[in-house]
Amino acid sequence: MQQAQAGDRDAYRALLDDLAPILARFLRRWAPNTDDLDDLCQETLMTLHRARHTYDPTRPLDPWVFAIARPVARDNLRRRLTHLSRELPVETLPEVASAEDARDEHPLEDVLARLSPQQRQAFECLRIQGLSVEESARREGTSTGALKVRAHRASVAIKEMLKG
Repeated sequence: MQQAQAGDRDAYRALLDDLAPILARFLRRWAPNTDDLDDLCQETLMTLHRARHTYDPTRPLDPWVFAIARPVARDNLRRRLTHLSRELPVETLPEVASAEDARDEHPLEDVLARLSPQQRQAFECLRIQGLSVEESARREGTSTGALKVRAHRASVAIKEMLKG
């Protein structure tokens, strides 16, 4: 570690290669599966990297490494348990909605069908397709003012139909 602190990249690479399997054995009890273990090892190595300047070369390396790895593992476990505590197990899966149910839940298609063709086109161009007023007017072969009026009237009509 002393050579790594002095900037020797090869020594640092060798140190990390030596530490990885030791950390994996130490962290195995904190991680339920291989993917979590790999993530936890990576997180611990990153923390060691950020804290490498705190290592005292006159002291043994292993206690310093484990003193950093243990809180990283505990924090990771705490986050995982918090996440799991917010999940709700479901005994039965919800039923898949049929096309008829979907139509009843989302009557927009029915409402749009009841608009005049000009209002429906104006509403679809502006609100559903997200086109600009100018582009929609060009596409519909009308003025921007007329298109705005059609879209406004369509919006008012849709609100009224959805209320009742």
